[in-house]
Amino acid sequence: MRNEALIGYLLHQRPYQEKRALYYLFSQQHGVIHGIGKKGAPLFMPLQLFATGKRDLKTFSQINIAPLSSIQGSVTQDFLELEDSQANLAEALHHESISGQHQYAALYLNEILWRLLPTEDPMPVLWQHYQNSLYQLKQPLTADELRLCLRQFETYLFNELGFALTLKHDSLDQPIESNAMYRFLPDVGLVAIVHNDDNATAIAQTVFKGSEVLVMVEEGISAVTLNTWSRLHRQLIDHLLDYQPLQSRLLWQQQQRYQSQGL
Repeated sequence: MRNEALIGYLLHQRPYQEKRALYYLFSQQHGVIHGIGKKGAPLFMPLQLFATGKRDLKTFSQINIAPLSSIQGSVTQDFLELEDSQANLAEALHHESISGQHQYAALYLNEILWRLLPTEDPMPVLWQHYQNSLYQLKQPLTADELRLCLRQFETYLFNELGFALTLKHDSLDQPIESNAMYRFLPDVGLVAIVHNDDNATAIAQTVFKGSEVLVMVEEGISAVTLNTWSRLHRQLIDHLLDYQPLQSRLLWQQQQRYQSQGL
């Protein structure tokens, strides 16, 4: 590409020389792109820039916050209806920064994307869902609404990566039974547990009641099933990351400990 105009969001950055940084940009046009540009690009804001280079590492120039007019057509209408009554809300959200605990959630989304997505593989549908998730995180959310936002985005990510979850049948293609117990194995699916399995208590986090699974199938990701989906998604995320720790998760846990201690 030569001086190609891009719209995207910064996922991650590292220092590169005194005045420049190595950027991981999630672009609308080409998916994740690596490039070098002037330091100071903000997180969680739509950016417009120019990219040049034939190799994996591009040169980014003229990095600025994208005007609302350049992205409003890509904000899905079922999330933000840009009618006259909503225009002010859209403009306010566009310039609003993500603050408080919502920052940890946004950092989590960024981290799983830059660690799991291949480079220069266009994913316009996932890009759209990411943008919508950031708009949600710029608004007041309850703790459950925040978790629902993350679980829903993870579902889109799994689908994009080819890990769509099938919960109607177990690994042997047998229907899920409400009175049975199952262990979730990311590469296999739900595996029925033999009643005399001595390891069942040691791996409680990986065990699901059949009745829980059936409710998940019926309800989807909702307030009723949120805890169960969270357990399942965490197992799959950890598997995809080869069980390497997430820095955003560690920061979140550290912040929760400080709060509980009154600090």
